[in-house]
Amino acid sequence: MIWDLPVETAPRETLEALQLERLRRTLEWIRERVPFYRARLGEAGLAPSDLRSLQDLPRLPFTRKADVRDHYPFGLFAVPREQVTRIHASSGTRGKPAVVGYTRQDLEIWSEVMARGLAAAGAHPGEILHVAYGYGLFTGGLGFHYGAERLGLTVIPASSGNTLRQIMLLQDFRPRGLACTPSFALHIGEAMREAGIKAEAIGLRYGLFGAEPWSEGMRREIEAVLGLTAVDFYGLSEVIGPGVAAECAEARDGLHINEDHFLPEVVDPASGEPLPPGTEGELVFTTLSKEAFPLIRYRTGDISALYPGPCRCGRTLVRMARVKGRADDMLIIRGVNVYPSQVEAVLLEVQELAPHYQLVVDRSGTLPRLEVQVEPAESLLRAWGGWREDRPELARLRETVAARLKAALALTTEVRILPPKGVPRSEGKAVRVLEKP
Repeated sequence: MIWDLPVETAPRETLEALQLERLRRTLEWIRERVPFYRARLGEAGLAPSDLRSLQDLPRLPFTRKADVRDHYPFGLFAVPREQVTRIHASSGTRGKPAVVGYTRQDLEIWSEVMARGLAAAGAHPGEILHVAYGYGLFTGGLGFHYGAERLGLTVIPASSGNTLRQIMLLQDFRPRGLACTPSFALHIGEAMREAGIKAEAIGLRYGLFGAEPWSEGMRREIEAVLGLTAVDFYGLSEVIGPGVAAECAEARDGLHINEDHFLPEVVDPASGEPLPPGTEGELVFTTLSKEAFPLIRYRTGDISALYPGPCRCGRTLVRMARVKGRADDMLIIRGVNVYPSQVEAVLLEVQELAPHYQLVVDRSGTLPRLEVQVEPAESLLRAWGGWREDRPELARLRETVAARLKAALALTTEVRILPPKGVPRSEGKAVRVLEKP
């Protein structure tokens, strides 16, 4: 189902004309209301009228996460705080959180773009959606909640955590959709399997997963254990939250960006130079309709690529590739660049392993070391008759995994096989990397 047919299937020339008009309007808005942007545009010697086409976008200055933090909490707001209806914030794991505000109109737009994504993912009015993203300053729970209500769904605001209660509600209410992080979905499925509960007992049809990078292998694992179609959502607090882009259930060949509201670019992470379609680089977004917290050329740190061709679902909105990882999450181990998602893709191809892992980076020596912690699959444990650390098969499995990682990553890793449940489970965003001091 296409929620907003005129926009989602608009010809490129129509969409680009709308983008240019909204871009100029946004520049006028921030120049008048945000001293930071007034100064930046002045330094660049640019006026909104100087932008003749979207090809002039690279002339505008970047906005970085540090700029948002430097103006904590309300320094980049474009409306008086009294006109802000709601405040959200990022997790702040690397310092002060990024604080964002929404006017009533911003919240209306957020609900609208989320409704588009839900419809693309296969949701239909009247169905029940179980939302197990966290509610609070994190944008995930409320983003899916209000988008689902806009589409006409019945929402179960379960929030995150309390896995057994989640399973009870899934059994009793039998929702058609589940919205949560992919790592929590896998955890729910694993807990169901341990309790002897089959996927048919909850009747899920689609899953709406995001907030952390995940691989095709993870998608297959989730679909197998929960019996649903897993669909990827993308967003970030600074731009709006979830709803920036979403896959369609028909193709699942890239995420459709709501580019009438969010103008995307991909740039070289090092130089900042624009990259052509299909080339992997850092995602950059300019908001085109936000009132409270507009952003110009915001460098997300997320690594992806853009594909402008129409999708077989009928949508003409540009698609972005699944996020490979964050530029600042990339590990450099003995001169080799590694993203956790690359390791995940290799591990999930090894049938003898459970779909859980953690990477431990030890930088105490002359050269950094990467230890990959994994667990044996349940089927393997059954064949062995249970877990024993002295089993000779463990050494062979370690060698197999290390060889596959070396072949795929051109990197020698240390593989450690932990007992069942040795890798921590997540009820929110999974912590994939631990740095040893």
